[in-house]
Amino acid sequence: MLDDTGFTQLDEARPGERSLALALQGGGSFGAFTWGVLDRLLEDEAVTFDVVSGASAGALNAVLLASGLLEGGRAGARATLDAFWGSVRQVEPVGLLGFARPAAATALRLSAQVGLPFSMNPSNFNPLRDLLAKAVDFDRLRAARPLRLLIAATRVRDGRLRLFREDEISLDAVLASACLPTFQRAVEIDGEAYWDGGLSANPPLRQLTRDTRARDVLLVQIMPEEHPGVPHLAADVLRRVSEIAFTAPLQRELEALADLRDTCRGQTVWRSQPCEKLEQLRFHRIGAVDLVADLAEANALDTGWEFLTRLHDQGRTAADGWLKSPNG
Repeated sequence: MLDDTGFTQLDEARPGERSLALALQGGGSFGAFTWGVLDRLLEDEAVTFDVVSGASAGALNAVLLASGLLEGGRAGARATLDAFWGSVRQVEPVGLLGFARPAAATALRLSAQVGLPFSMNPSNFNPLRDLLAKAVDFDRLRAARPLRLLIAATRVRDGRLRLFREDEISLDAVLASACLPTFQRAVEIDGEAYWDGGLSANPPLRQLTRDTRARDVLLVQIMPEEHPGVPHLAADVLRRVSEIAFTAPLQRELEALADLRDTCRGQTVWRSQPCEKLEQLRFHRIGAVDLVADLAEANALDTGWEFLTRLHDQGRTAADGWLKSPNG
């Protein structure tokens, strides 16, 4: 239910139920950590999902979650996520989500470095298209809308955020959200070209807080924000620039929410509806960097199965710890 400010009012949780708004960050193959988080949350019958936002790999996980819930409930969602991430390792080596195994990743970085972003992929090959088309019935998903979604893409023309909602979700919308501009051509939708959503909102958080009916907002953060030392080699500089580009949008959104909270604290006589809602929301975070000790040194282009399953297992562990914590 929307009030006249456009903010959805919070619902009262049913006894024994944990209704969550999920914000899923993108970050290449690090998204396997989020796969593990969702896998564990789906095991808990008390956990329900109100709205899920995501960018890039976070958008993939969000759409796979929604599709799986539609097809087979919790067990179906877990199976859909398992099957998709299992198929990632079968893709050779450059293409999927801009992922690449180490040797190809090096070539891709060098290609971008010398200003030839498509030289490694002149035909714009994207195996993600086939994998997603096989995993998700987008027509059925739009019609049934089992889960509210906010999928981020970045409009090339002006760099602004475009959010695709559950009734707009298509294969192209998800491909746009995961379109790395250094490797893939922009995805065109309704005459507009789009790049990776992580460049403008990684993940969408402010709109999530406006839309959610749940009192608990859980951010799954997979990109390292800090990196020791100053890079000097061209490939390392490029990697650090990319990390900053994909973490800055989240920092801006968190700072904006903090500023709004500070403003709300100054409303002593009359409190606006947005302030009342923000005051009642509980924010939580599960961070991959807190559990994966070497994440800052890891390669978000690595789709090796050993690496993906390690991230998945650590995501499960992190979610289990959060569920069992006093604040979870």
